[in-house]
This record gives sequence, structure tokens and C-alpha cells, in this order.
Amino acid sequence: MKRSSQPIGIFDSGIGGLTVTREIAKRLPQESIVYLGDTLRCPYGPRPLQEIRTFARQIASWLYEQDVKLIVIACNSATAAGLEVVQQESPVPVIGVIEPGARAAVQATISRRVGVIGTVATIESDVYNRAIRSLDAGITTFSTATPRFVEMVEQGLRLDRNPIEDIQAQASRVYIRPAFQEIARDYLNPLKRCNIDTLVLGCTHYPLLAPLISQVVGSDVRIISSAEETARDVAEMLERRGQLASEGHEPVYRFATTSRDLDDYARLGSVILGRPVIDPAYVSLEELEETLVDFEQKRMAS
Repeated sequence: MKRSSQPIGIFDSGIGGLTVTREIAKRLPQESIVYLGDTLRCPYGPRPLQEIRTFARQIASWLYEQDVKLIVIACNSATAAGLEVVQQESPVPVIGVIEPGARAAVQATISRRVGVIGTVATIESDVYNRAIRSLDAGITTFSTATPRFVEMVEQGLRLDRNPIEDIQAQASRVYIRPAFQEIARDYLNPLKRCNIDTLVLGCTHYPLLAPLISQVVGSDVRIISSAEETARDVAEMLERRGQLASEGHEPVYRFATTSRDLDDYARLGSVILGRPVIDPAYVSLEELEETLVDFEQKRMAS
């Protein structure tokens, strides 16, 4: 079987996509990874979909320059806004995080009443409702935007400097506090009254809040994160294409950010990833913009 040592490209609006990266690295320990967090423009959620779509195209173009063999859009807002156009333009396969999460929710629900939480952009795009109903038109979805959850995750990470060896344990220690509980109840009680039995975490930051969310909606509600399902899709895609790295291949992890605060990015990223984020590179917005222009010119010339 053909093997490929090329890296997997992953990007997010910030560091939340490292929850997906963590699962991919766990499932495919021999694979190299290039990760870009667009921290300077984070969060994407409140922005117009067209603007997010442009960001996604810029970063994808940058990742092509890194010679990746596959791209994962590890951001629900960017998946909602940009997956289709990036797939159409991309010379390599592109996987988003919404379809894997929707599939897991469909498989999990018994009552066929599914809740979805996410950023404003993700919820207003209605993409989860469409993805879930395309798999089972009999499922009823109930969605609500929970934009403050991203702020809560970032705040909690700064309160706890310990690496996340166990995400659930860390989240219980940091996020189960009165101020966060009040915000969570305001967001989630309406969904709870809808008698959902499954809740999709429609943002890659949100798995860190899973114990808090479960405490509010009840332990009988199944919490769905797309990270594990996305990692499974990546593994299956590479296997089908004969592009898995060889067993024993020594992986190389490279990290980049649009923020100049590289130390903060490395520290918070290490906490989520569970391993050191070493020597992250700075990528300017101008470089991303120029890379997209160059890519478009090459496409037009070909």
C-alpha cells in the first residue's frame, strides 16, 4: 500500500480546534500535523458568514503551501460558512466537523429530539438541522446560540495552568463554579424543557465545558462532541486513499497562529492538546491574504 508522510492540515479560529487535533493525534499517532489557529480574528461566531468563508479560503490556501495531504476544518463556524467552497477549490480532501457530529447525534438519540448549541454563525446557518435531517428526517432539532461559552472556556484555561491529561476532570475542577453555572442555565434550560435526549456541542471549544453542560441538562442527556467522529473520518479517508503514514513514522507537529502573543498561544494550546506546543510560528493576515491571491491566480492559469 502506498504511504504518505505528508502532514494533515488542521485549522480553527483559535485554539478550540486542538480538541479535534488531540483526537486525531490519539487515533493516528504516526501522522504529522500542521495546525493554524486564527487567534487574532477569533471568535468567528459573531462575524458574517461571507467574511468567515474568506478566512477559511485564506487559511486553506496557506495549508496547501505546507504540502498537506488532507485538511480538517476544526471549527464549526468555518465549516458552516466555508466547507463547500473550500472543498470545491481544494487540491486535497477537506473534512469539516459538522457532518461527523450530526451523524453521531442521529446514532445516539432515542427520542429523536436533539438539541444543538454553538456560535451565532453556526446556529444561524441552520447547518446542523439540515445535516441531521438529511440523515433522519424524523428527528426534531432545537438550536440555541451560546456565544459566551467560548469566553468561558478561554477564561477557564487562564485560571488553570495544568495540562489537560483528563479533559473531564479538568473541566469539572475549573468550570463548575456559580458564575459559569448561571450562564449555562440561562442558555440550556430552554433546551432542557424541550425534552431533548441528545445535545450536540456545535463548537470545538465546548467539550471543555461538557461536565458543566451535563450538570445543567441532566446526566440522561447524551452529550455529542464531533472530535472523535472527525478523527475516525480522517483515518478512514486516508486509509481508503492509501495515504496513511507508515507504522513507526516519527510524526512532526507544527503550530502557527495569527497572534503575535506566541507564548500565550503555546501555553493555552499545550493545556488543551495535552502535549507541548513548541515554537509556534507567527503568520500575518497579510501573508494569508497574499497566499489566497496567489492560489486564485494559479487556479485561473491552470
